[in-house]
Amino acid sequence: MPDTSGRYLLKNALHVAHEGRVPVLRTGAIAIDGGRIAAITDDLSGTKFDAFEPIDMTGRLISPGFINSHTHSVLLALRGTIEDIEGNLVYQYMVPASYLMEPGERSAIARLACAEAIRCGTTTMVDPLRHVADYAPGMIATGMRLWLAESCADAVTTEVGSGTYRFDREFGETFLTRTQQLIERFHASEDDRVRVIMAAHAPDNCSPWMLRQVTELARKHGLRRTIHLSQIISEKSQVEKLHGCTSTEYLAQNDFLGEDLLAVHWTFCNESDVRTLAGSGTRLIHSPASMSAKGPHPLPMKAILDAGVRIALGTDNMTEDMFQSMKTALMLHRGAYQRSVTPGPGDIFNYATLNGADALDHDGIGSIAVGKCADLAVFDLQTPVMAPRLSAISNLVHYGHPGIVTDTMVAGRFLMRNRILTTMNEADAVAEGQAASDAMWTRFAASGASVPMPARDPV
Repeated sequence: MPDTSGRYLLKNALHVAHEGRVPVLRTGAIAIDGGRIAAITDDLSGTKFDAFEPIDMTGRLISPGFINSHTHSVLLALRGTIEDIEGNLVYQYMVPASYLMEPGERSAIARLACAEAIRCGTTTMVDPLRHVADYAPGMIATGMRLWLAESCADAVTTEVGSGTYRFDREFGETFLTRTQQLIERFHASEDDRVRVIMAAHAPDNCSPWMLRQVTELARKHGLRRTIHLSQIISEKSQVEKLHGCTSTEYLAQNDFLGEDLLAVHWTFCNESDVRTLAGSGTRLIHSPASMSAKGPHPLPMKAILDAGVRIALGTDNMTEDMFQSMKTALMLHRGAYQRSVTPGPGDIFNYATLNGADALDHDGIGSIAVGKCADLAVFDLQTPVMAPRLSAISNLVHYGHPGIVTDTMVAGRFLMRNRILTTMNEADAVAEGQAASDAMWTRFAASGASVPMPARDPV
Protein backbone atom coordinates (compact mmCIF):
# COMPACT_ATOMS: atom_id res chain seq x y z
CA MET A 1 0.00 0.00 0.00
CA PRO A 2 1.23 3.56 -0.61
CA ASP A 3 2.55 5.58 2.30
CA THR A 4 -0.27 7.83 3.46
CA SER A 5 1.62 9.83 6.08
CA GLY A 6 0.30 13.34 6.20
CA ARG A 7 0.04 16.57 8.14
CA TYR A 8 -2.07 16.10 11.25
CA LEU A 9 -2.96 18.23 14.24
CA LEU A 10 -3.87 16.02 17.21
CA LYS A 11 -6.02 18.21 19.45
CA ASN A 12 -7.59 18.07 22.92
CA ALA A 13 -5.61 15.10 24.21
CA LEU A 14 -3.25 14.52 27.05
CA HIS A 15 0.13 13.15 26.02
CA VAL A 16 3.00 11.42 27.79
CA ALA A 17 6.05 13.65 28.04
CA HIS A 18 9.26 12.94 29.92
CA GLU A 19 10.85 15.18 32.55
CA GLY A 20 14.25 13.61 32.67
CA ARG A 21 13.28 9.96 32.79
CA VAL A 22 9.96 10.50 34.55
CA PRO A 23 6.89 10.02 32.32
CA VAL A 24 4.34 12.76 33.02
CA LEU A 25 1.09 13.85 31.40
CA ARG A 26 0.95 17.16 29.61
CA THR A 27 -1.50 19.10 27.43
CA GLY A 28 -0.83 20.63 24.05
CA ALA A 29 -1.85 19.90 20.47
CA ILE A 30 0.68 17.78 18.57
CA ALA A 31 1.40 18.82 14.99
CA ILE A 32 2.81 16.12 12.72
CA ASP A 33 4.52 16.88 9.43
CA GLY A 34 6.85 14.82 7.27
CA GLY A 35 6.69 11.87 9.62
CA ARG A 36 7.92 13.87 12.60
CA ILE A 37 6.51 15.91 15.45
CA ALA A 38 6.63 19.47 14.19
CA ALA A 39 5.17 21.26 17.23
CA ILE A 40 3.57 20.75 20.62
CA THR A 41 1.57 23.81 21.51
CA ASP A 42 -1.44 25.25 23.31
CA ASP A 43 -1.50 28.19 20.88
CA LEU A 44 -3.68 27.31 17.90
CA SER A 45 -4.36 30.91 16.88
CA GLY A 46 -3.43 32.22 13.48
CA THR A 47 -3.03 30.23 10.28
CA LYS A 48 0.13 28.21 10.85
CA PHE A 49 -1.79 24.94 11.16
CA ASP A 50 -4.42 25.54 8.47
CA ALA A 51 -2.83 22.96 6.18
CA PHE A 52 -2.96 20.27 8.88
CA GLU A 53 -5.85 17.83 9.22
CA PRO A 54 -7.34 18.47 12.68
CA ILE A 55 -8.15 15.33 14.66
CA ASP A 56 -10.10 15.61 17.91
CA MET A 57 -8.48 13.39 20.54
CA THR A 58 -10.75 14.34 23.42
CA GLY A 59 -10.72 11.64 26.08
CA ARG A 60 -7.58 10.01 24.73
CA LEU A 61 -3.94 9.75 25.80
CA ILE A 62 -1.14 9.97 23.24
CA SER A 63 1.91 7.91 24.09
CA PRO A 64 5.18 6.97 22.46
CA GLY A 65 4.59 3.73 20.60
CA PHE A 66 5.85 0.63 22.35
CA ILE A 67 9.21 -0.82 21.30
CA ASN A 68 9.25 -4.62 21.28
CA SER A 69 12.97 -5.24 21.64
CA HIS A 70 12.80 -8.99 21.04
CA THR A 71 10.22 -11.02 19.15
CA HIS A 72 10.04 -13.87 16.66
CA SER A 73 6.97 -13.01 14.63
CA VAL A 74 6.96 -16.25 12.63
CA LEU A 75 6.84 -18.33 15.82
CA LEU A 76 3.33 -17.01 16.41
CA ALA A 77 2.50 -20.22 14.52
CA LEU A 78 3.16 -22.07 17.81
CA ARG A 79 0.65 -20.08 19.86
CA GLY A 80 -1.44 -22.12 22.29
CA THR A 81 0.66 -25.28 21.93
CA ILE A 82 4.17 -25.40 23.34
CA GLU A 83 3.22 -23.28 26.35
CA ASP A 84 1.73 -26.55 27.66
CA ILE A 85 4.38 -29.03 26.51
CA GLU A 86 7.50 -30.15 28.38
CA GLY A 87 10.83 -30.60 26.65
CA ASN A 88 13.48 -28.60 24.84
CA LEU A 89 11.08 -26.17 23.21
CA VAL A 90 13.75 -24.24 21.29
CA TYR A 91 15.35 -27.16 19.48
CA GLN A 92 12.46 -29.64 19.38
CA TYR A 93 9.70 -27.23 18.30
CA MET A 94 10.81 -23.67 17.46
CA VAL A 95 13.73 -24.56 15.20
CA PRO A 96 11.85 -27.29 13.29
CA ALA A 97 8.79 -25.06 12.90
CA SER A 98 10.88 -22.26 11.41
CA TYR A 99 12.21 -24.68 8.76
CA LEU A 100 8.92 -26.49 8.03
CA MET A 101 7.08 -23.40 6.79
CA GLU A 102 7.01 -22.39 3.14
CA PRO A 103 8.05 -18.79 2.30
CA GLY A 104 4.47 -17.58 1.83
CA GLU A 105 3.46 -19.17 5.12
CA ARG A 106 6.24 -17.38 6.98
CA SER A 107 5.05 -14.12 5.47
CA ALA A 108 1.43 -14.81 6.44
CA ILE A 109 2.33 -15.54 10.07
CA ALA A 110 4.59 -12.48 10.25
CA ARG A 111 1.81 -10.23 8.91
CA LEU A 112 -0.57 -11.66 11.52
CA ALA A 113 2.02 -10.84 14.19
CA CYS A 114 2.22 -7.28 12.87
CA ALA A 115 -1.56 -6.97 13.04
CA GLU A 116 -1.47 -7.96 16.70
CA ALA A 117 1.44 -5.63 17.39
CA ILE A 118 -0.36 -2.68 15.82
CA ARG A 119 -3.45 -3.39 17.90
CA CYS A 120 -1.21 -3.35 20.98
CA GLY A 121 0.19 0.12 20.22
CA THR A 122 3.57 -1.29 19.25
CA THR A 123 5.42 0.71 16.63
CA THR A 124 8.84 -1.02 16.61
CA MET A 125 9.74 -4.72 16.44
CA VAL A 126 13.19 -6.31 16.71
CA ASP A 127 12.86 -9.66 14.92
CA PRO A 128 15.74 -12.14 14.62
CA LEU A 129 15.05 -15.60 13.16
CA ARG A 130 15.82 -17.66 10.04
CA HIS A 131 14.70 -17.23 6.41
CA VAL A 132 14.01 -13.55 7.19
CA ALA A 133 14.05 -12.49 3.54
CA ASP A 134 10.93 -14.64 3.01
CA TYR A 135 8.81 -12.53 5.34
CA ALA A 136 10.57 -9.16 5.57
CA PRO A 137 8.63 -7.63 2.65
CA GLY A 138 5.30 -8.63 4.20
CA MET A 139 6.25 -7.03 7.52
CA ILE A 140 7.60 -3.91 5.85
CA ALA A 141 4.34 -3.46 3.93
CA THR A 142 2.44 -3.14 7.23
CA GLY A 143 4.28 0.10 8.01
CA MET A 144 5.97 -1.11 11.19
CA ARG A 145 9.39 0.18 12.20
CA LEU A 146 11.67 -2.86 12.10
CA TRP A 147 15.07 -4.19 13.07
CA LEU A 148 15.54 -7.52 11.23
CA ALA A 149 18.20 -10.21 11.62
CA GLU A 150 19.11 -13.61 10.32
CA SER A 151 20.10 -15.58 13.44
CA CYS A 152 23.62 -16.87 12.88
CA ALA A 153 24.90 -20.18 14.21
CA ASP A 154 27.48 -22.72 13.07
CA ALA A 155 26.22 -25.63 15.13
CA VAL A 156 23.71 -27.47 12.98
CA THR A 157 20.64 -26.36 14.90
CA THR A 158 18.31 -28.80 13.15
CA GLU A 159 20.20 -31.69 14.77
CA VAL A 160 20.38 -30.38 18.35
CA GLY A 161 16.82 -31.47 19.16
CA SER A 162 17.90 -35.09 18.76
CA GLY A 163 20.87 -34.56 21.06
CA THR A 164 23.64 -33.91 18.52
CA TYR A 165 25.86 -30.83 18.58
CA ARG A 166 27.88 -30.72 15.35
CA PHE A 167 29.68 -27.59 14.23
CA ASP A 168 29.86 -26.98 10.50
CA ARG A 169 31.44 -23.82 9.11
CA GLU A 170 29.65 -24.22 5.77
CA PHE A 171 26.32 -24.31 7.63
CA GLY A 172 27.32 -21.14 9.47
CA GLU A 173 28.35 -19.37 6.27
CA THR A 174 24.77 -19.76 5.03
CA PHE A 175 23.52 -17.37 7.69
CA LEU A 176 26.37 -14.92 7.29
CA THR A 177 25.62 -14.76 3.57
CA ARG A 178 21.92 -14.21 4.24
CA THR A 179 22.83 -11.50 6.73
CA GLN A 180 24.98 -9.68 4.18
CA GLN A 181 22.10 -9.90 1.71
CA LEU A 182 19.67 -8.51 4.30
CA ILE A 183 22.00 -5.56 4.91
CA GLU A 184 22.31 -4.83 1.20
CA ARG A 185 18.59 -5.18 0.52
CA PHE A 186 16.91 -3.74 3.60
CA HIS A 187 19.19 -1.78 5.91
CA ALA A 188 18.18 1.89 6.17
CA SER A 189 15.41 1.30 3.59
CA GLU A 190 11.92 2.81 3.62
CA ASP A 191 13.32 6.21 4.66
CA ASP A 192 15.29 4.47 7.43
CA ARG A 193 12.18 2.81 8.88
CA VAL A 194 13.80 -0.59 8.37
CA ARG A 195 17.21 -1.52 9.74
CA VAL A 196 19.23 -4.68 10.22
CA ILE A 197 20.66 -5.90 13.52
CA MET A 198 23.33 -8.58 13.79
CA ALA A 199 22.23 -11.73 15.63
CA ALA A 200 24.22 -14.62 17.04
CA HIS A 201 21.62 -17.23 17.97
CA ALA A 202 23.07 -18.38 21.32
CA PRO A 203 26.38 -19.24 23.03
CA ASP A 204 25.83 -23.00 22.70
CA ASN A 205 25.49 -22.94 18.91
CA CYS A 206 28.03 -20.25 18.03
CA SER A 207 31.73 -21.11 18.00
CA PRO A 208 34.36 -18.44 18.68
CA TRP A 209 34.72 -18.15 14.92
CA MET A 210 31.02 -17.36 14.50
CA LEU A 211 31.05 -14.83 17.33
CA ARG A 212 33.97 -13.06 15.62
CA GLN A 213 32.17 -13.04 12.27
CA VAL A 214 29.04 -11.51 13.80
CA THR A 215 31.03 -8.83 15.61
CA GLU A 216 33.13 -7.99 12.57
CA LEU A 217 30.06 -7.58 10.36
CA ALA A 218 28.42 -5.42 13.02
CA ARG A 219 31.47 -3.17 13.26
CA LYS A 220 31.84 -2.97 9.49
CA HIS A 221 28.26 -1.77 8.98
CA GLY A 222 27.71 0.09 12.27
CA LEU A 223 25.00 -2.30 13.48
CA ARG A 224 23.74 -3.29 16.92
CA ARG A 225 24.02 -6.94 18.00
CA THR A 226 21.71 -9.34 19.80
CA ILE A 227 21.94 -12.86 21.26
CA HIS A 228 19.91 -15.26 23.42
CA LEU A 229 21.90 -15.58 26.67
CA SER A 230 21.57 -18.34 29.28
CA GLN A 231 18.14 -19.10 27.89
CA ILE A 232 17.66 -22.84 28.44
CA ILE A 233 19.28 -25.62 30.44
CA SER A 234 20.69 -27.37 27.36
CA GLU A 235 22.58 -24.21 26.45
CA LYS A 236 24.02 -23.99 29.95
CA SER A 237 25.10 -27.65 29.88
CA GLN A 238 26.61 -27.47 26.39
CA VAL A 239 28.67 -24.34 27.10
CA GLU A 240 29.95 -25.85 30.34
CA LYS A 241 30.84 -29.06 28.49
CA LEU A 242 32.62 -27.33 25.59
CA HIS A 243 34.23 -24.38 27.35
CA GLY A 244 34.17 -25.13 31.08
CA CYS A 245 32.47 -21.87 31.98
CA THR A 246 29.15 -20.03 31.97
CA SER A 247 27.64 -18.56 28.83
CA THR A 248 28.49 -15.06 30.04
CA GLU A 249 32.10 -16.02 30.70
CA TYR A 250 32.31 -17.59 27.24
CA LEU A 251 31.05 -14.40 25.59
CA ALA A 252 33.41 -12.28 27.69
CA GLN A 253 36.38 -14.47 26.69
CA ASN A 254 35.47 -13.83 23.05
CA ASP A 255 35.02 -10.05 23.43
CA PHE A 256 31.34 -10.30 22.59
CA LEU A 257 29.88 -8.26 25.46
CA GLY A 258 29.32 -4.50 25.24
CA GLU A 259 26.84 -1.66 25.35
CA ASP A 260 25.77 -2.38 21.77
CA LEU A 261 24.71 -5.93 22.71
CA LEU A 262 21.04 -6.71 23.38
CA ALA A 263 21.27 -9.94 25.38
CA VAL A 264 17.96 -11.71 25.86
CA HIS A 265 16.68 -13.74 28.85
CA TRP A 266 19.61 -14.33 31.34
CA THR A 267 17.67 -17.23 32.91
CA PHE A 268 20.71 -19.18 34.16
CA CYS A 269 23.04 -16.26 34.84
CA ASN A 270 24.59 -16.23 38.29
CA GLU A 271 25.45 -13.11 40.29
CA SER A 272 29.03 -13.11 39.03
CA ASP A 273 27.68 -13.16 35.47
CA VAL A 274 25.43 -10.21 36.28
CA ARG A 275 28.38 -8.19 37.56
CA THR A 276 30.29 -8.97 34.37
CA LEU A 277 27.37 -8.05 32.15
CA ALA A 278 26.63 -4.84 34.06
CA GLY A 279 30.28 -3.81 33.93
CA SER A 280 30.35 -4.27 30.16
CA GLY A 281 27.21 -2.21 29.62
CA THR A 282 25.42 -5.17 28.02
CA ARG A 283 21.65 -4.68 28.02
CA LEU A 284 19.03 -7.10 29.29
CA ILE A 285 16.13 -7.58 26.92
CA HIS A 286 13.62 -9.19 29.21
CA SER A 287 10.74 -11.21 27.80
CA PRO A 288 9.06 -11.90 31.14
CA ALA A 289 5.66 -13.11 29.98
CA SER A 290 6.82 -15.76 27.50
CA MET A 291 9.48 -16.98 29.93
CA SER A 292 6.89 -17.33 32.72
CA ALA A 293 4.43 -19.63 30.94
CA LYS A 294 5.41 -22.46 33.29
CA GLY A 295 5.94 -20.30 36.38
CA PRO A 296 7.80 -17.07 37.20
CA HIS A 297 10.94 -16.54 35.13
CA PRO A 298 13.78 -17.47 37.52
CA LEU A 299 16.51 -15.07 36.41
CA PRO A 300 18.57 -13.28 39.15
CA MET A 301 16.36 -10.21 39.03
CA LYS A 302 17.44 -8.56 42.29
CA ALA A 303 21.10 -8.70 41.31
CA ILE A 304 20.22 -7.29 37.89
CA LEU A 305 18.26 -4.37 39.34
CA ASP A 306 20.83 -3.69 42.06
CA ALA A 307 23.59 -3.60 39.45
CA GLY A 308 21.77 -0.94 37.43
CA VAL A 309 21.56 -3.06 34.28
CA ARG A 310 19.73 -1.26 31.49
CA ILE A 311 16.52 -3.17 30.74
CA ALA A 312 14.19 -3.16 27.76
CA LEU A 313 11.20 -5.41 27.07
CA GLY A 314 10.27 -7.97 24.46
CA THR A 315 7.47 -10.47 23.92
CA ASP A 316 9.60 -13.28 22.41
CA ASN A 317 7.34 -16.12 21.20
CA MET A 318 3.63 -16.72 20.62
CA THR A 319 2.45 -13.16 21.30
CA GLU A 320 3.08 -9.53 20.43
CA ASP A 321 1.27 -8.22 23.52
CA MET A 322 3.49 -5.63 25.20
CA PHE A 323 0.85 -4.97 27.86
CA GLN A 324 1.31 -8.55 29.04
CA SER A 325 5.08 -8.04 29.10
CA MET A 326 4.80 -4.85 31.14
CA LYS A 327 2.45 -6.38 33.71
CA THR A 328 4.57 -9.51 34.11
CA ALA A 329 7.76 -7.46 34.38
CA LEU A 330 6.22 -5.32 37.12
CA MET A 331 5.31 -8.40 39.14
CA LEU A 332 8.60 -10.24 38.64
CA HIS A 333 10.80 -7.22 39.26
CA ARG A 334 8.90 -6.23 42.39
CA GLY A 335 8.97 -9.84 43.53
CA ALA A 336 12.76 -9.66 43.50
CA TYR A 337 12.44 -7.27 46.44
CA GLN A 338 9.90 -9.43 48.29
CA ARG A 339 6.64 -7.68 47.36
CA SER A 340 8.07 -4.18 47.07
CA VAL A 341 6.61 -1.23 45.15
CA THR A 342 9.96 -0.85 43.35
CA PRO A 343 10.25 -0.53 40.40
CA GLY A 344 7.30 1.77 39.76
CA PRO A 345 4.94 1.82 36.78
CA GLY A 346 6.91 4.66 35.23
CA ASP A 347 10.05 2.53 35.23
CA ILE A 348 8.25 -0.31 33.48
CA PHE A 349 6.69 2.10 30.97
CA ASN A 350 10.21 3.31 30.20
CA TYR A 351 11.39 -0.27 29.60
CA ALA A 352 8.87 -0.38 26.74
CA THR A 353 9.67 3.06 25.34
CA LEU A 354 12.78 5.09 26.30
CA ASN A 355 14.94 2.08 27.14
CA GLY A 356 14.07 0.31 23.91
CA ALA A 357 15.10 3.36 21.91
CA ASP A 358 18.33 3.61 23.88
CA ALA A 359 19.10 -0.09 23.33
CA LEU A 360 18.66 0.42 19.59
CA ASP A 361 20.68 3.66 19.63
CA HIS A 362 17.86 5.58 17.95
CA ASP A 363 17.23 8.98 19.52
CA GLY A 364 14.23 9.64 17.26
CA ILE A 365 11.88 7.15 18.90
CA GLY A 366 10.72 6.18 22.41
CA SER A 367 9.46 9.56 23.54
CA ILE A 368 7.30 12.48 22.43
CA ALA A 369 9.15 15.70 21.67
CA VAL A 370 9.51 18.17 18.82
CA GLY A 371 11.72 16.72 16.10
CA LYS A 372 11.13 13.11 17.10
CA CYS A 373 9.58 10.54 14.77
CA ALA A 374 5.78 10.50 14.97
CA ASP A 375 5.69 6.91 16.27
CA LEU A 376 2.65 7.08 18.51
CA ALA A 377 0.03 4.98 20.27
CA VAL A 378 -3.29 6.45 21.39
CA PHE A 379 -5.20 5.05 24.39
CA ASP A 380 -8.87 5.49 25.23
CA LEU A 381 -9.17 7.11 28.66
CA GLN A 382 -12.95 6.68 28.61
CA THR A 383 -12.83 2.89 28.73
CA PRO A 384 -13.62 1.32 32.13
CA VAL A 385 -10.15 -0.13 32.68
CA MET A 386 -8.65 3.37 32.58
CA ALA A 387 -11.13 4.78 35.11
CA PRO A 388 -11.18 5.96 37.78
CA ARG A 389 -7.89 7.63 36.97
CA LEU A 390 -5.46 9.19 39.36
CA SER A 391 -2.40 8.05 37.37
CA ALA A 392 -2.85 7.03 33.76
CA ILE A 393 0.63 5.47 33.67
CA SER A 394 -0.22 3.30 36.68
CA ASN A 395 -3.54 2.21 35.15
CA LEU A 396 -1.82 1.54 31.84
CA VAL A 397 0.92 -0.69 33.25
CA HIS A 398 -1.19 -2.52 35.83
CA TYR A 399 -4.40 -2.97 33.85
CA GLY A 400 -3.92 -1.92 30.23
CA HIS A 401 -4.73 -4.28 27.36
CA PRO A 402 -4.86 -4.06 23.55
CA GLY A 403 -8.54 -3.11 23.61
CA ILE A 404 -7.75 0.37 24.91
CA VAL A 405 -5.59 1.24 21.87
CA THR A 406 -7.51 3.37 19.37
CA ASP A 407 -4.74 4.49 17.02
CA THR A 408 -1.20 3.47 16.12
CA MET A 409 1.08 5.63 13.98
CA VAL A 410 4.59 5.13 12.60
CA ALA A 411 6.49 7.98 10.97
CA GLY A 412 3.31 10.02 10.75
CA ARG A 413 1.33 7.27 9.04
CA PHE A 414 -1.71 5.71 10.68
CA LEU A 415 -1.37 1.93 10.84
CA MET A 416 -4.59 1.82 12.86
CA ARG A 417 -7.10 4.66 13.01
CA ASN A 418 -10.18 4.58 15.20
CA ARG A 419 -9.49 0.89 15.92
CA ILE A 420 -9.42 -0.08 12.22
CA LEU A 421 -6.19 -1.35 10.67
CA THR A 422 -5.29 0.75 7.65
CA THR A 423 -2.30 -1.03 6.08
CA MET A 424 -3.74 -4.54 5.83
CA ASN A 425 -7.01 -6.42 5.69
CA GLU A 426 -7.28 -7.80 9.21
CA ALA A 427 -9.70 -10.61 8.36
CA ASP A 428 -7.40 -11.81 5.59
CA ALA A 429 -4.39 -11.63 7.92
CA VAL A 430 -6.16 -13.82 10.49
CA ALA A 431 -7.37 -16.36 7.93
CA GLU A 432 -4.03 -16.59 6.12
CA GLY A 433 -2.12 -16.87 9.40
CA GLN A 434 -4.40 -19.69 10.54
CA ALA A 435 -3.94 -21.54 7.26
CA ALA A 436 -0.16 -21.16 7.46
CA SER A 437 -0.06 -22.51 11.01
CA ASP A 438 -2.33 -25.44 10.09
CA ALA A 439 -0.08 -26.34 7.17
CA MET A 440 3.04 -26.20 9.33
CA TRP A 441 1.58 -28.44 12.05
CA THR A 442 0.39 -30.94 9.43
CA ARG A 443 3.96 -31.19 8.11
CA PHE A 444 5.31 -31.37 11.65
CA ALA A 445 3.05 -34.34 12.44
CA ALA A 446 4.11 -36.06 9.20
CA SER A 447 7.82 -35.46 9.83
CA GLY A 448 8.13 -38.34 12.24
CA ALA A 449 9.53 -36.13 14.99
CA SER A 450 9.68 -38.08 18.25
CA VAL A 451 8.17 -35.32 20.37
CA PRO A 452 4.61 -34.89 21.65
CA MET A 453 2.23 -33.23 19.22
CA PRO A 454 -0.22 -30.70 20.65
CA ALA A 455 -3.93 -31.39 20.68
CA ARG A 456 -5.64 -29.39 17.94
CA ASP A 457 -9.18 -28.05 17.67
CA PRO A 458 -11.32 -29.25 14.77
CA VAL A 459 -10.63 -27.24 11.62
